[in-house]
Amino acid sequence: MTRAPEPPAVPRRRPLGEMSAGAMFACQVALGLVVALLWQWGAGRVFDEAFFSSPSAILVRLWQWTRDGSIFAQVWATMHATVGGFITGSVLGLALGIWLGLSPFASRLLDPYLSALNALPKVALAPLFVLWFGIGIESKVALAAILVLFLVFLNTYTGVREVDQDLVDAARLMKATRFQVLRKVIIPSAASWVFASLKISVPYALIGAVLGEMIASNRGLGYLVQFAGAQFDTAGVFAALLVIALLAMFLNWIVGIFQKRAERWRVVGR
Repeated sequence: MTRAPEPPAVPRRRPLGEMSAGAMFACQVALGLVVALLWQWGAGRVFDEAFFSSPSAILVRLWQWTRDGSIFAQVWATMHATVGGFITGSVLGLALGIWLGLSPFASRLLDPYLSALNALPKVALAPLFVLWFGIGIESKVALAAILVLFLVFLNTYTGVREVDQDLVDAARLMKATRFQVLRKVIIPSAASWVFASLKISVPYALIGAVLGEMIASNRGLGYLVQFAGAQFDTAGVFAALLVIALLAMFLNWIVGIFQKRAERWRVVGR
């Protein structure tokens, strides 16, 4: 008795969430264009353009700033403070997280003080930083660094504490020194925690720099937002915010590249 031929397999339909990176990017661009077109259409019809501006007015303001070159000095000032605060806070957070992760006594001793400092709103420290460091770039770097420090510290501390103890014991059985265990086992194993905190910290470093510029400064994107708002220049405010968002995306992209390179040698616990 012959078997009936099996029906041809129906090709699996690819879910939208699994589309290629190029197709997803095209969808993201299309979504942004739709929002911009709706915003442009509603300006002056649905809402008051004096309060919400319009994409065309924002682009005109950006073109004016780019043509006269004034925006580049503001971006450089904010980038300088952001990168300085990010590096300072990251280094201090890494050092503190590794030290306390490897020292149970020190972590228990300092726990209430670190918890109190972490719970303190960091923005409240901005006036003190202005008093201590003045209205120059130092106060912006300090505010950005304090925001980054605790994020990096907490993730690094957790990553060090979560290292597979079997890997540490195996390294010690092979007569590895304490520094070799730290360099070959602990730091690579905690790399994913560290880079996750670094990626989260980038926007906070930018927030700290911009807030510092809004409080006391005569340059930077935060100063530009504050100045445009004081002049009731809605297009200028949105244009400065757009530049800040693009700067945050660029910094996140840079950290992502370093993360991909570093995690190639990350030790994976069993």
